[in-house]
This record gives sequence, C-alpha cells and structure tokens, in this order.
Amino acid sequence: MPRPRTPELTVDIVIELEDRPGRPIVLIRRGHPPEGHALPGGFVDVGETVEHAALREAREETGLDVRLHELLGVYSDPARDPRGHTVSIVYLASAPGAPQAGDDAAAILVVDPAAAPPLAFDHDRIIADYLARRRAAGRQR
Repeated sequence: MPRPRTPELTVDIVIELEDRPGRPIVLIRRGHPPEGHALPGGFVDVGETVEHAALREAREETGLDVRLHELLGVYSDPARDPRGHTVSIVYLASAPGAPQAGDDAAAILVVDPAAAPPLAFDHDRIIADYLARRRAAGRQR
C-alpha cells in the first residue's frame, strides 16, 4: 500500500524578549517569497523533533538561544501557506539579548505584539491567539 501524501510540518515561535520592558516579541522580515513580516520558524527536518526544530529555527533566524515554555497551538488551514499545505506547531518562548537577522531572515523587527504590522501566512491569527493567552494569564500591560 502506498504511503499517504501528507502536509509538510513546520514550526513557528513567538519569542518574548524577557530583558526588555513589556516583553516585546521578535518578528523577521522574510528574505524569500512569500515576502513580508513573520514569526521566526521553518520546516522540520526528517529525523528532528519539533522542539529541536523550533530551537534551531529560532537560533538560525534570530541568533537567540530561546527557552521553549509551552505549545500555543497547531495551525493546519490548508490555505495558510501559499506554497502548499503545511501544518505548523507554534511554541511560546523567551530569550534575553539582541536578536540579529540570519538564514532566511532579511531583517529583525522587535515589536509590541498588539502593534505588529500585517504578517505573512496566518501569523496574524497566531499573534491574536498569543495575545488572548497573554491576557488570560494576566500578563497584560
């Protein structure tokens, strides 16, 4: 029996900068299509755990060694990525320091998540879910 064709697996990371007032988050300006701002993240490699992929992608794109705190959610809308059907596992993380663009990131943007610019993929929805979780946890500004 042939193996089923499945969506590609990705990770995205909401990184709070823990050593800055208000705990802003890190966005990247994508260096490859689709263009725009996005959360750091990328594809999970074969043989890699999703947790390791999140740590690796954060390091490659932002230069930060993050600590993963919790799973925000799994996002699987077949239209979420114009390149094809992907499923993203999204983590909440934190790190100290000054992020620097690397790998697929053309630039870094540190923002108040409530004032983030329009984002690529379904990352606007992810940020809305993050803000709701933050409010529920009492970490409102």
